[in-house]
Amino acid sequence: MNQDFYETLGVSRSASDEEIKKAYRKLAMKYHPDRNPGDQAAEEKFKEVQKAYDILSDAQKRSAYDQFGHAGVDPNMGGGFGGGFGGFGGAQGFDFGDIFSQMFGGGGAGGRQQSYQGADLQYAVEITLEEAAAGIKKRIQIPTYEECDVCHGSGAKPGTSATTCSTCHGSGTIHVRQAIFQLQQTCPTCHGTGKEIKDPCMKCRGEGRIKTTKTVEVNIPAGIDDGQRIRLSGEGEPGKNGAPSGDLYVIVHVKAHKTFERNGLDLHCELPISITTAALGGEVEVPTLDGKVKLSIPKETQTGRRMRIKGKGIKSLRSSAQGDLYCHVVVETPVNLTDRQKELLEEFEKISTGLSRSQTPRQKSFKDKLRDLFE
Repeated sequence: MNQDFYETLGVSRSASDEEIKKAYRKLAMKYHPDRNPGDQAAEEKFKEVQKAYDILSDAQKRSAYDQFGHAGVDPNMGGGFGGGFGGFGGAQGFDFGDIFSQMFGGGGAGGRQQSYQGADLQYAVEITLEEAAAGIKKRIQIPTYEECDVCHGSGAKPGTSATTCSTCHGSGTIHVRQAIFQLQQTCPTCHGTGKEIKDPCMKCRGEGRIKTTKTVEVNIPAGIDDGQRIRLSGEGEPGKNGAPSGDLYVIVHVKAHKTFERNGLDLHCELPISITTAALGGEVEVPTLDGKVKLSIPKETQTGRRMRIKGKGIKSLRSSAQGDLYCHVVVETPVNLTDRQKELLEEFEKISTGLSRSQTPRQKSFKDKLRDLFE
């Protein structure tokens, strides 16, 4: 079946020349044989895309196709225009250099060396909850490169020098025939530099640089949370031949704390109190990230009560907001009692028999539930 050229490019019949060109460019890059080696389906799709663009990019061919369909552009049916599909007509008015320079990174035309931006690096740093709350500066060591001190960056053994590449003759690129196209690619011998090092430096093995480490100071802001990252622009791997360095991403991990758990800006902790304090009330010391504070415990406090200490949580990373500290009360049952303590508790139990519902609300409620369940 004849292909619908508009459908092939994914554009409407009213598409402008620029829209058609943009659609073709995107699909040509996607299905190009050099990007899909050995993929027969991709190669066929590339040919269909090329054929569609050859017709729709030419005003006369497009007009004939719109009026008469394939009969208007097929030379075998009496229609068509000069150029036909022989080699797909070169896709008139389109700059293949734009596509191929993006596909293959251009080249070292004229003996220019290719530039490669340095890779981004990632580094994990572990801090305490106190450091996350207050902020801290950390000095870390990361891998980097520096100019080889033996060959001074040339890559050649001292006393020798690089020669013009024998494969590309200094251009940095070669021309390769792929199916019906002749393509420009980076030279595999010199990798686009246009130079060939036949006697490489022993220290850097022809790289012109050696691996080392550098120390970087990271400013970790107050309020940062576990898993968040900090980007240090230009602190990644150095680029080649004057290209910019990559970035460094510092991933922050906050160690688990023995007392506090963090939930957003708020902190939570367990607060054990004695039976006496729970019953009669009192004042207890509570730890916070910046010291101890006193907290008043109301009389008749039960296990599970949550008490808030305002402003003792974590400061927001992006505003002046401050979280709170929530203390979760646990009434602690005493252990390893002395004989006297046991005697007093037994005496208290005796005089507590028959307490009213108002004095033991939870116990009475529980007994009521049991009675309702079994009756």
